[in-house]
This record gives sequence, C-alpha cells and structure tokens, in this order.
Amino acid sequence: MATDIEMDAERDAEIAAAGAVPTQAFDVVVIGGGPAGMAAALAAHKAGARVAIVERERHMGGILRQCIHPGFGLSHFKQELTGPEYAQRFIDQVHATDIALFLNSMVIGIDSGESTEDTAVHTITLMSPAGMLQLTGRAVVLAMGCRERTRSEIKIPGSRPAGVFTAGLAQRYINIENLKPGSRAVILGSGDIGLIMARRCTLEGISVAGVYELMPYANGLRRNVKNCLDDFGIPLHLSTTVTRVIGHDRVKAVEVSQVDERLAPIPGTERIVPCDTLLLSVGLIPENELSFAAGVELDPRTRGAVVDQSLQTGVPGIFACGNVLHVHDLADNVTTESERAGAAAAAWALGGSTGVTPSCELTVSPAGIAGYALPGRITAVALTKLNFRVRRPVDAARVRILANGEELFAGKVRPFKPSVMESFPVPAKVIQRALDLGASELVLSVDPVEEA
Repeated sequence: MATDIEMDAERDAEIAAAGAVPTQAFDVVVIGGGPAGMAAALAAHKAGARVAIVERERHMGGILRQCIHPGFGLSHFKQELTGPEYAQRFIDQVHATDIALFLNSMVIGIDSGESTEDTAVHTITLMSPAGMLQLTGRAVVLAMGCRERTRSEIKIPGSRPAGVFTAGLAQRYINIENLKPGSRAVILGSGDIGLIMARRCTLEGISVAGVYELMPYANGLRRNVKNCLDDFGIPLHLSTTVTRVIGHDRVKAVEVSQVDERLAPIPGTERIVPCDTLLLSVGLIPENELSFAAGVELDPRTRGAVVDQSLQTGVPGIFACGNVLHVHDLADNVTTESERAGAAAAAWALGGSTGVTPSCELTVSPAGIAGYALPGRITAVALTKLNFRVRRPVDAARVRILANGEELFAGKVRPFKPSVMESFPVPAKVIQRALDLGASELVLSVDPVEEA
C-alpha cells in the first residue's frame, strides 16, 4: 500500500507530466465567497488592488443563502433584511466590479513563494471546473467561515439511525432543497441556528418536542429565544442534554437527562422523548485546515488565527476575518471586520505594510470570565478595539485592562451574556502605559461585581 508521501509524489509527477499549471497573478486573493469574503474583496478592490475570490460553492453568499429569516442589515444598511437579501446586495456589488471569480473551486493549498523586494508572493492552488489552477497574490484573506459540530464530536451514545442532522443542514434541506427532514423533532442546543430552526420547523408543520440545552442558560440571542420559542410555545429545557439516541433504521426517540453543576448526567433523571428527528445546534468550529497548513498559528480558545490589529496573522501577507477567525453573533459585525481585513490586505499588497506602523509587540490574553480576547497581538500604539465573549452570563461585571498586575483601564459595571460578542476600546495611552511598565502581555479581564 502506497504511503501518503508516495501518493503525493505520484500526483506531483502526473502534474509535471501534464505540463505547467496555469497561473494568474493578483494583488489580493480572498478565499471564501460568503459575507466575510465579499466584504473583504470589495474593500480591497476599493483600495485599488487587483482582487480574486475563490469560492467552493457554485454561488456566492455562503450560509446567508439559506438564512431566509429577517434580522440582517440593521447596522450596516440601516434596514432589516433577510439573509439572501443581505447577501444579494454584496453579490451585486461584486458583479459591478472587475473582481475575478473562481466559483465551484476548492483551494487545496497555500504556499509562500519567492520573496520580492518588499514582500513574499503567496501561491494558492485550487481545483476548478477547468482543472488545476494557481493564483498568486502578495496578500491572502482567509474567509472560509465555520462548520457545525456533529454528533461524533459531542459523543452522544446510542444507535446510529437516520434522522440525526446538524441544525444548519436541516435549514438547507428546508429552505433551499425543499425537503422535509422529519415530522417530530427534538433540538439539542440553544444556539441561534437551533432556535431559528425550532420556529422554522413549526412553520413547516414539523412538531418540535422541545429544545434541550446543556448549560443553565440559553446560548442564543435573547430576541431569538422570544421570537422563536416563546412566541410559538416551544419549551426550553435548561441543564438538560440528550444522553442516548434510540432507533435502528430511523430515530424513534431520544433519552434526555438533567445534568449537575459539572454538566454530568444525573442518574434517575432520564426520560424518553419520542421523535423521528434530532437536530444538533451544539457549536461552530472555524474552518482552519488551510490556515494551519499554511503555517498560521491558531488560538486554542477561538480555534481561529492569532492576528494583530490589522487582522494579519503571524504569516506576513495572510489575513483572516469573519467566522474563520472567531464565531460572530451578527452578519453585520462580520462585514465591518472583513472590510478592515480587505483594506489592510490591499495596503500590504500595494505598499508592503498594513497602513499601521508596527511599534511594539504585546500579546493579549483573557482572564476572569472572558473566554477569549481578539486581536491576540498588539503591534502598534493606537486605539484598539478588543473583541471578546464571556463564558457565562452575569448581571454585573466590569472589564479591566491589566499589565504586570496593574490595572490600567476599566469599564462600567454592566451585564454580560455569552451569546453577545462584545467590543471594548483600549486607548493608545493605555497601550503605551503597558509598554512603559515593561510588559509583554496585555490582559483583558471580565470580573463579576458583587451587588451592594
């Protein structure tokens, strides 16, 4: 049996025998044609760069194409849109430019080529309907989005019958393929996709027995709990999880159990819930296999790239934005972040810099109940917005910025929820103070405050 190395060698030999791989040159290559990729590409094009978008699907728009519910565009367009409407505005803008599109094309590798006078040229190899192609770019924007966690990743015991879907897959079946995944559903997880699918299933005549959430609080936005569950009389069972799938050819029922403070099932609380469909809304994972292969450092907390203020990774000329960087709550926030990445990528490609002069090197770390802090590196003394999420809801807490154990800055006491992506501005003078202290690390700590 041939080894992977031998197979790779054989493939390379076949490519060589077939002749040189066609190559096209650009300033910025954006991988992903969803909301992040389109926003980044448009910003780079506006800055004067020659831009290409590579998208593995036949159409741009990404996940928004199946998100037919409203709630998009409230901040970016100042009006409420559905997901397809929001995506179409960017698709139309892309088509109105000379941005090169490589649709139905899968990127299989990102390599750094020979260095030029000011910056390296990256080579992106892809398989397209026309065969293997290579695109070169001084800058690359990673915008591949994220994927859903599956049953195997959360290790639900029981048989393995048909009828177990991720919530996003069920959404695609109903909204795009016009297929009905089942007749009676149980939803595990109260993330926003799961909440939205509880309502969608009900509207399509699929009975929803309930939404079961491992944590003692809902993980989705409050508006989705109200609009998708409360308004339709769908019960939400907190501190409860699915402990067994029952059925042979098709799901017949699931076993659910309450969990203790350590999230372990409590013996004696088991009960059987009849259903023919189990939808999983148990988290999202950034699609960073390409990033890792390209040598990009990943943050174990976000599972996205470690980036600086310009959203540049540790690999010069490679940027990351959107859900491939960290899981967002709103598409509007994805757009804002991705426009920054696209503009910075264009500045790098055209001038060998991101537009921000590096003047320092500070790592950023979370503390308290903060689950992560982004960007993970500060390379310039400038106003910096740190994005973060908390690990649990709290009615009263304060954000504190620390260096060498000294508090440099603090925000107001207010409530925080895990479902909301937060942003905290850190003034330039605070960063400079950290440097004056000789610090190599800036700490963002979210600390609960006892009520008086």
